[in-house]
Amino acid sequence: MKPLKIVVIGGGSSYTPELIEGLIDNHDVLPVSEVWLVDILEGREKLEIIEALAKRMVEKAGCPIKIVATLDRREAIENASYIITQIRVGQLTMRKSDEYLSIKHGVIGQETTGAGGFMKALRTIPVMLDICEDIEELAPDAWLLNFTNPAGIITEAILKHRHVKVVGLCNNPINFYKKFAKDYQVPIKDVSLQFVGINHLIWITDFSIKGISRLNDVLTGTSDSYQAKNIPNMGWDPIFLQSLDAIPCSYHKYYYQTDQILAKQLEEYKQGETRADQVQQVEQELFTIYADPSTTEKPEVLDRRGGAYYSEAAINLIKSIHLDVKHIHTVNVRNNGAIPCLPNDACVEVNCLVENHQITPLQTGDIPPQIRGLLQVVKAYEELTVEAAVTREIGTALQALTLHPLIPSAEKAHELLQDMFIANEAYFQPILT
Repeated sequence: MKPLKIVVIGGGSSYTPELIEGLIDNHDVLPVSEVWLVDILEGREKLEIIEALAKRMVEKAGCPIKIVATLDRREAIENASYIITQIRVGQLTMRKSDEYLSIKHGVIGQETTGAGGFMKALRTIPVMLDICEDIEELAPDAWLLNFTNPAGIITEAILKHRHVKVVGLCNNPINFYKKFAKDYQVPIKDVSLQFVGINHLIWITDFSIKGISRLNDVLTGTSDSYQAKNIPNMGWDPIFLQSLDAIPCSYHKYYYQTDQILAKQLEEYKQGETRADQVQQVEQELFTIYADPSTTEKPEVLDRRGGAYYSEAAINLIKSIHLDVKHIHTVNVRNNGAIPCLPNDACVEVNCLVENHQITPLQTGDIPPQIRGLLQVVKAYEELTVEAAVTREIGTALQALTLHPLIPSAEKAHELLQDMFIANEAYFQPILT
């Protein structure tokens, strides 16, 4: 079997040790010979720490994987088999800026949706498109697995503006599988989930355990729906949940319980304890552990960072592609009619048949209006966001942000844009139309 070259762009990320652990654990079926960790000059210190830890991990495991760290992206990409992108343009400093500016203006501050997610997308899309140009030239046959948030919007930009084999990944679906497998005390293979939606806006319209539908267990309160550790756990109203006739993901809290979330965020903002502040603290703790020469495995502290099981999702997908086992995965791909109420060229997050040469979304059927309404609005926002990032037109940016359900008015959107463009001057230069 041909040896594999794995490239991780954003290799200095705190998540990378989990990925290295997954590659070690699956080396018997994935013959990875090299893992190239790529970062930028500003991330050099973290990259060197991750490189040293990764080398200790493979050495301890006796695994013949060569670890290479570099700031030369093109050298790393050349002849790659699989490329994983997990970048953060502006690092955690800009995440905090996005969240604080949003809350300061009285709207939800979150890194993947609303004003914060919007600004992160504008910073990130141009960089990701540049990366994809290198992939087109240097590794045209490679699969690109995108974890960079907002994952759905980033993946849609690549699908529309570059020619690479790209698929977007999120840990939300695998967390649902693990949750229900644990609840019903069955192996994951006995859990079947029907997902409908887009990244961080997915609904489970049915789920089965050993072929028997158990959706009503959750809708009637027999079983709790999944709550991500980094999303506030506020119970759903039973009448709302049953009339929705689907299980919302945790990110729906921002849309369905906006007042409660915003009140909580405003209090955290006053105390200087927002999610961005918490993440920075966890990052410092993690890299202190990573830098310790005695550390040879992924620490438990990483679970507090959010994104649990992201490595498992990546490794499972790579195995399905490489071994051509035709498994079903829930990933972000071009719609192609899978969700009939969305454009064919939109990026959606649905169950897909994964083969070596292609990933095919499965039909979801008609979408009920209580799901269709919010889904179409947020998808239209995402379409405009991609256009704004590519054209840099202020008018398109204003229309995108105004359309988002978490932004109350065009005036508020305009105020936010003015402040965010000033804060992001080093990363994004808008043009007047």
